[in-house]
Amino acid sequence: MNTPVAAPTSPRGVYLITPDEADTARLLARVEPLLAAGATWLQYRNKTASAALRQAQAAALQPLCAAHGVPLIINDDAPLAQAVGAAGVHLGAEDGDIAAARGLLGPAAIIGTSCYDRLERAHAGVAAGASYVAFGAFFPTTTKVTNSRATPDLLRQSAALGVPRVAIGGLTPDNVGPIIAAGADLVAVVSGIFAAPDPVAALRACLARFQDPTA
Repeated sequence: MNTPVAAPTSPRGVYLITPDEADTARLLARVEPLLAAGATWLQYRNKTASAALRQAQAAALQPLCAAHGVPLIINDDAPLAQAVGAAGVHLGAEDGDIAAARGLLGPAAIIGTSCYDRLERAHAGVAAGASYVAFGAFFPTTTKVTNSRATPDLLRQSAALGVPRVAIGGLTPDNVGPIIAAGADLVAVVSGIFAAPDPVAALRACLARFQDPTA
């Protein structure tokens, strides 16, 4: 099993999230150029896959991420993260206990929590041991059904939490600038990159906004 890639203490950049992809070879072919182009973290997320396919895909992604020095984070499944040697897990509101995940994955694991549009949830998550907090959706998204709508003020108000702040939801190279300027350390993107005509160019455009959010 590959050794998990440790997370930098102050990550900044694109938190790439995989699309639902049934073909594992195609998934790897879509992901690898983006890892090579500078994705900061990768989250494996496939809501349509069977447990066996999720196991196989996560296990295939782990060595690919390790080869590029990119931490692999598993969506909503701490036991799967442990099984494949991933760097951590992301937990939604109904997806498990942060303390339990920390106990399973260890003190160095990256454990994220979805905070939606609720600052109090971010405070509670950090108190429970979360490594980062995620707010969203900032814009309309077709990736998942959500009734929450986060604002840039949430990023400003959560600056004192002392953990990376992730923005998610409808983000594209054209709209991430103000979100980054408001304080997002990482922008989590699915279709804004994977569905782009040139995914590598879209990734690089998002990364460029961290250098100049107004560009």
